[in-house]
Amino acid sequence: MLDPVDVDIADSDFLKNQCDGYESSDSEIDNYCMAFTCKNRLFGRQKPLHVVLGGGLCADIILWRNKLISAYVCMGATTIWILFEKLGYHLLTFVCHATIIFMVTLFLWSNLASYINIFLRTATDIPEITIPKDLFVSTAVCLTSAYNCALRTFGHVAFGKDSRAFLSAVALLWVLSIVGRWYSFLSFLYIAFLILMTLPLLYECLEDSVDTFAEKALIEIKKQYAVLDEKVLQNLKKKVISDKNSKQQ
Repeated sequence: MLDPVDVDIADSDFLKNQCDGYESSDSEIDNYCMAFTCKNRLFGRQKPLHVVLGGGLCADIILWRNKLISAYVCMGATTIWILFEKLGYHLLTFVCHATIIFMVTLFLWSNLASYINIFLRTATDIPEITIPKDLFVSTAVCLTSAYNCALRTFGHVAFGKDSRAFLSAVALLWVLSIVGRWYSFLSFLYIAFLILMTLPLLYECLEDSVDTFAEKALIEIKKQYAVLDEKVLQNLKKKVISDKNSKQQ
């Protein structure tokens, strides 16, 4: 059965009515969720937004399912941005100061533990700091997989196999190059983080309206692309082919 937490807000009323009105079977709710995935959604997705974002804790943070953790993450990111961008704190200085505070805390804890045990008559065990090997292996595997996927996508776009994807990539890179003139890299990452923490939540709340508008916009974009392909791209291809034939002759 599909986890109810993975169902978008736009469809939660159905499940609430099913649970409040009468005891429905699991298959009935599953059938509804299957029909739900067949509706037209943004970018043609066929899964709930929570599942698209990966599910689990990461999706819960992005969609503010766990408001406390999401608030802590936003506060941490904002604090880092203020320290490095507004106060001019340097990364090396920050790492050194954080390491000093951590080492002093452990030093005081380890040396004062014996005196504390004399008064409390309890044994305080100092934990051993270790990092599991599986963490590095899983991280390396994920990074390698993402890198290879990015290379395949880059090759597919750069070699001209899909002219629409090529034009979209060029337009996106051009927009990013313009935005890069206005903000520093850290500010750009912070803005991207704020967008990641707000847009999915707003989209989930206004999902049906956004999908309807996006579908109309996508139809119009396809029409304009068809005109561009007919008047420009096809003429360029014909010109290139004619130039090759003239050179061969």
